[in-house]
Amino acid sequence: MTKIAVIIPARYASTRLPGKPLIEIRGKPVIQWVYEQAKKSKFADSVIVATDDRRIFDTVKNFGGEARMTSTEHQSGSDRIAQIVKNTPEIEIAVNVQGDEPLITPESIDKAVQSLISDESADISTLIREITDKDEILNPNLVKAVITTDAKALYFSRAAIPYERQTGFAKYYAHIGLYVYRREALLRMTGLARTDLEQAECLEQLRALQNGFTIKTAVVDYKPLGIDTPEDLEEFKNLVR
Repeated sequence: MTKIAVIIPARYASTRLPGKPLIEIRGKPVIQWVYEQAKKSKFADSVIVATDDRRIFDTVKNFGGEARMTSTEHQSGSDRIAQIVKNTPEIEIAVNVQGDEPLITPESIDKAVQSLISDESADISTLIREITDKDEILNPNLVKAVITTDAKALYFSRAAIPYERQTGFAKYYAHIGLYVYRREALLRMTGLARTDLEQAECLEQLRALQNGFTIKTAVVDYKPLGIDTPEDLEEFKNLVR
């Protein structure tokens, strides 16, 4: 029985790098790199690619993976995952692993899952990493997280938060976009309207926070390499050489 499912949302369309899930590096498409890393998770009962593109579906099937077709109308990966979960009653916990992170470590996936399992008050868990580099702190493309003393998320922002009026006290955390959802939380969150903060920052997790969901965080050393641009692709190629 599939109680914990890692679900990888993957779509063909991309403004900066079209068809990136199917780009081959060392004989394997990007989506296969992600899938194989997710399969190493000790908590995953199953790994599923959720896509709206038949080319991605066929590619996953051809390398022996599990794939399911989803609606072309979904606005986010969470919506795509929610369709799979809604149609699979045995899934109790869903892990959202991005389809463009071929170097995701199974240890990071497991730490996020363990974080949710060990805290019954949490609806969602996610990953963060401590950062000290000023360029990273000030980079609006790198989302920052502020957390409580027991590692629950207070807020996520593209801004450099907390604001450092007195130096030497603030800790800065970068958010890593891997989420673990309890079934009911995922289905409820994706059924809610987008909030003002979500739309202002373009951060879906703010919808959850504004509606009272508890998001537990876990600190990891993993620094993701998302393939969003041709430059990212070249960096990944250099790494795997």
